[in-house]
Amino acid sequence: MPPASSTTVYRAGRRGRGRKGGGRRSALRRILLTLLVVLVVVVAYAVGVGIWAVGQIQRTDALGDYSGRPSAGKGTNWLLVGSDTRKNLTKEQQKELHVGSDSGDETDTVIVLHYGASGPYLVSIPRDSYVSIPGHGKNKINAAFALGGPELLTRTVEQATGLRLDHYAEVNFAGFVDVVDALGGVEVCVPKDLSDSYSGADFKAGCQTMNGTQALAYARDRHSYANGDLGRVQAQRQLISAIADKALSPGTLLAPWKLLPFLNASLDALTVDRDAGLLNLGKLGLEMDDISHGDGSTTTVPIATEPYVPGVGDVVEWNESEAAALFSALRADTTIPTFGSN
Repeated sequence: MPPASSTTVYRAGRRGRGRKGGGRRSALRRILLTLLVVLVVVVAYAVGVGIWAVGQIQRTDALGDYSGRPSAGKGTNWLLVGSDTRKNLTKEQQKELHVGSDSGDETDTVIVLHYGASGPYLVSIPRDSYVSIPGHGKNKINAAFALGGPELLTRTVEQATGLRLDHYAEVNFAGFVDVVDALGGVEVCVPKDLSDSYSGADFKAGCQTMNGTQALAYARDRHSYANGDLGRVQAQRQLISAIADKALSPGTLLAPWKLLPFLNASLDALTVDRDAGLLNLGKLGLEMDDISHGDGSTTTVPIATEPYVPGVGDVVEWNESEAAALFSALRADTTIPTFGSN
C-alpha cells in the first residue's frame, strides 16, 4: 500500500505540472492569434486604403515629349503648382477666401522639388519671372498655365531651367484650405506683423496655429513684403514644410480618424501627371518631410532685376549666371550653391 500511495502522489504531481505548462502554451497561442488578427487587420486596412486612394487620384496630361526637350539628369524633379482657379468656388467662398472672381487660371505658386543623392531641395520660381513661353513670346511664367494649362507650363519651366521634369502635382485654392483643415490646422511662425486686404492676411508676429482659410491668406500675401512676390515664396515654402510635418507625424499616421479625412482632402485637392503612382506620391511626401525637419534646403531662383515691361507689367528677371549654376547643380544632383539671402 505505501508504494501505491507514493506512486499516486507522483502521478498527480506530473498531471499538475502538465496542466500548468498547457496553460502557458494556451496563453501563448492566444497572444500569437491576437497578434495575427491585428496584423491581418492592419494589412487589410493598408491595402484597402491603397486601393481606394488609387481610384481617387486625379490625373492630367502635364508632361509631353517635344523637339529639344532636356535630357534626363540625375535624381528626380517634381513641379509643384498652386493653381488660383475659381471654377468650383461659390461667390460666398470667393469672398471668404479673398480670391476675387477672375475667370482665368494662373499659378500663384511654382516650385521645383529635387531629390536624389543630393537634396532634397525646394526651389521657388517667382510667378512674375519673365521667360520665353513656347509659341507665345516672352511673358510672366504664370501666364503659361493660363495660355496652355499644365503641359505648356511644364514645357516652359523645362526650357527656362534646362531641367527635365519627372512628375507634376497641382493643388487648387479650395483644396488647399480643405487639406489644412483636415489636419486640424498647421503651426506657422510668422516673422513679422502682416496685414493685407487683398489676401485677407492679418497676423501678428509669432508662432500660431492657422486654419485652412488663414493658411491660404498667408500663402497669397505679397503686399506685406517690401520685395513682393519674393517674400511670398518664402512663406509658401514654410507652409509646405508645416503641412508635410503635420501630415507625416505619428499623431496623423497612426490615427485612422485623422489620416482618412486628410487623405480624402488631399486626393480631392491634388492633380498629378499620368505616370505618378502612390509610391511616387509617398516618396514625395517623405522628401517634403525631410525638408520640414531641416534635412534639405529651400531657395529661390537668383534674381537680377525687377523691371517694368509695357504690356506685361512688373516682372522679375533672373540672374543668368547664378541661375545657370543653380540648375546645373540640380541636373548633376550635386549640392546647390547659395546666393545672398535665398
